[in-house]
Amino acid sequence: QVQLVESGGGLVQAGGSLRLSCVTSGNTFNNYAVGWFRQAPGKEREFVAAMSGSGGYTLSDSVKGRFTISRDHAKATVYLQMNSLKPEDTAVYYCAAERTFLIWTTATRYDYWGQGTQVTVSS
Repeated sequence: QVQLVESGGGLVQAGGSLRLSCVTSGNTFNNYAVGWFRQAPGKEREFVAAMSGSGGYTLSDSVKGRFTISRDHAKATVYLQMNSLKPEDTAVYYCAAERTFLIWTTATRYDYWGQGTQVTVSS
């Protein structure tokens, strides 16, 4: 059973930074793509970033130049570094995993999800 645990959320002022972590277990880390999604109140879940097991990645246009995604194979962990945060980045952030060598940007492609971590950016 694949398990994902997010951490690193919190309250930050606009312009600040946070680093989210997604620790995975129960899987062969290299064979899984991991994605980050976010959901603000009253809105649909939105793609943020994703990375394949081989290191390929993609970011949504709304976060390019501000967020980066990386993974530490030794720790089976994927990170989302968020810089220059804006109030519109406020949401619950989820990591998701799928056994694939591709990179999915659609939430329905992912079978495994973490519990989410709240990110709040004040203006």
